[in-house]
Amino acid sequence: MTRETSDELLRWRAEFPILERTTYLISNSLGAMPRGVYDAMKGYADTWATRGVRAWEERWWMLAAEVGNEIGALMHAPPGAVSTHQNVTTCQAVVASCFDFSGKRNKVVYSDMNFPSVMYFWEAQRAYGARVHMVRTEDGITVPTERLLDAIDETTQLVPVSHVIFRSSYIQDAKAIIEKAHRVGAHVVLDTFQSLGNVPVDVEALDVDFACGGVLKWLCGGPGVGYLYVRPDLGKRLEPKLTGWFAHQNSMAFEIGPIRYTDPPFRFMNGTSNIPALEAARPGLKIIAEVGVERIREKSKKQTARLIALADEHGWTVNSPRDPEQRGGTVSIDMPHAEEVCRELLQRDILVDWRPKAGVRMSPHFYNTDEELEVAMGAVGEAACSR
Repeated sequence: MTRETSDELLRWRAEFPILERTTYLISNSLGAMPRGVYDAMKGYADTWATRGVRAWEERWWMLAAEVGNEIGALMHAPPGAVSTHQNVTTCQAVVASCFDFSGKRNKVVYSDMNFPSVMYFWEAQRAYGARVHMVRTEDGITVPTERLLDAIDETTQLVPVSHVIFRSSYIQDAKAIIEKAHRVGAHVVLDTFQSLGNVPVDVEALDVDFACGGVLKWLCGGPGVGYLYVRPDLGKRLEPKLTGWFAHQNSMAFEIGPIRYTDPPFRFMNGTSNIPALEAARPGLKIIAEVGVERIREKSKKQTARLIALADEHGWTVNSPRDPEQRGGTVSIDMPHAEEVCRELLQRDILVDWRPKAGVRMSPHFYNTDEELEVAMGAVGEAACSR
């Protein structure tokens, strides 16, 4: 039995049409679309076409909570703890709206390795009294954990940090961050966009206050669905100011005046759900649940190690952790003319991306073969030598 045929995870490979014609190593940016999305979208259109407005009562109204529960199961969250939104920035805005930054506890601590969109959001909160403290990286790969922990003090309100860093795939010590935050009365917002579906996440074991992310990367769910986990005890008492009619205790009463909050997960929602995106997300979530994140993680560690070994053979710079326990599903490799090399790979239907201060990012998922890694790195060598 060959190495490839012994990889039982490859039996799901046929569920992803793009794999038939490309070398798809870009799941950290956009997961491959499952074949089942065709049927999901047709089902959405058929429901709209045949049931019309009745679709809300019969299916659409509860869809946001149902998809939230499917996402929640992957992070060991109890039912009803995950609300769905459009993106991570919106999720973090909902969290921020639950807190007051006008008092002494107004500090926000995060790292310069966070995804820029959420940085932009938190920097904008200075106008509302937030005192933002950014901890800077020393090597462009890791976050200095001790310095981050030292910055979290009794004046800290929120600590929005990434579980896995998007540039380098460094896995932060979320447990240590959460424990320090709780000792001083602060709350942690853990961005699991680059971990959930590739690195095991257990929100109950971590005792994290909030976790957010989206389905379009490792969960193969497409754009338009972000998720927000709120720890159940917090979910019963927090009152988000970024709200809307989905969060009202009796939405269909169309009451005027201030909101009367309903229970989670709808308590943390706001306006009308993105129904087509929710429908499109379900086939990918189903497959990830079937495959199992633990099995995905074990394969990922082996394949990312192989990419690092191949990069070393060429003498290229690896901007990701070498320790597999500190490395997520991506390997960032920098070589001469990296941006141009990335463009040439795309022309060859080898799908990767390039990011400043990272290089060419390659992200094998459970559906990738070992041979594809060899092919991709061989093409990098050819492209680099032609420059």
